[in-house]
Order: sequence, then C-alpha cells, then structure tokens
Amino acid sequence: DVPSKGAYTAVGTYDHAEMLALVTELSKATGAPIPALVHTFGGHLFKRFSVGFPQFFAVPSAFDFLARVHDYIHVEVRKLYADAELPSFDNERPDDRTLIMTYRSHRPFADLAAGLIESAIEHWGGGIDVLRETLDEPGRTAVRFTLTRRAAAEPAT
Repeated sequence: DVPSKGAYTAVGTYDHAEMLALVTELSKATGAPIPALVHTFGGHLFKRFSVGFPQFFAVPSAFDFLARVHDYIHVEVRKLYADAELPSFDNERPDDRTLIMTYRSHRPFADLAAGLIESAIEHWGGGIDVLRETLDEPGRTAVRFTLTRRAAAEPAT
C-alpha cells in the first residue's frame, strides 16, 4: 500500500520510501534479505540502463564508465529529471589498476550502488575485484568501493 499505488513511469519521480516498503514486503514473502534484493535490483537497473541509454556505454572499460557516473551521467540524468536526488561519487585513481569510488547519499542504497558497479564490471568482461568498506552506520549511506583490475584484465585507459 504505497502512495503511487505501485504505478511507475519512466518520467516520474518517486519517494524512495516506496521502494523500501516494496522491498521489505518482497523480503517477507520470499525470505530473501533486503540488502540482497536491493543489490540484485541494482544489477537489473544496470542492464535496463544499458538498453535504454546506450550512449553512456560507448566507452572501452568499466573503469571509464564508472569514473564518469557522477560528473557525466548524473549531469545528464538531471537534465531529464531536474528534481532527482542522486547520490554522489568521489573518485580517486591512485594508479592505472585501481579506481576508488566513495558513495554518499541520504538514502540507504549502497547495496543498489554495489549491484550497479558489479554489473558494470560484468558488462565489460570482469577481471576486477571489489572491496567494500562501510564509512557510516548502518552502512548504507556512505561506502568506499575499491576496484582493482587483476593483471591481464580489461585494458588500461
């Protein structure tokens, strides 16, 4: 029983509490943990975004794509959805094998971000390990993701 009645469109914006309510009910019905469901949804979203917005995916590697999320993709999203409240990603590149992404949001969706990141890595062929470090409590609004390219993995850019 959510205010939108569960009717969602691509042009609408919705209170994140609705997603939390729906995922909570799905967790009760399936027994699956909420973080796992939100993570899986992040992976699903990545696949939908890659079909719906192919222009964002015309880059050679997962590192190239992920490094552009905040300064390019989120800028474009705001053009379509001026009221969107998007998370921030601060990126560091200490070397050409490492990308450090620090996620911050007032919403508890670090699991969603993790699903998006891991799906991006799969999209470009894998070969990247992800270390997740909680920067807050309860651990879903500020997280550092350290991505390390394995030797002989995706091309350095």
